[in-house]
Amino acid sequence: MLESTQTIAIFQKQPDPKSFLAGQVIFKEGEPGDCLYGILEGAVDLSVNGKIVETIQTGDVFGVGVLVGLEGRTYTAIAKTDCKLAFLDRYRFLFAVQETPMFALEVMRSYSERISRLALKV
Repeated sequence: MLESTQTIAIFQKQPDPKSFLAGQVIFKEGEPGDCLYGILEGAVDLSVNGKIVETIQTGDVFGVGVLVGLEGRTYTAIAKTDCKLAFLDRYRFLFAVQETPMFALEVMRSYSERISRLALKV
């Protein structure tokens, strides 16, 4: 989970957060994507090949891979509970990275840790 209050604040400032009901698919493995998400409220299950490999909570970010060069989503994200998610498109992501280097480091750390955990489970 991202501990940086600066990182959470970036997501809290984003307009138009999206709400998802428990069980609702946020995105599917293999789909193209154009944004990353930050969990403002709730929990999200991440699954690969239909198997839940991780549950993430308020303050976590997910979906960054498509903004750093991956062609499609590498896992399916499903709302475990009712959720409120903020999102950053490529433009907002690059702006946040440029303006707030700690944000970039936190996102990279979270992404690297998730890849390591998923590699062990798949």
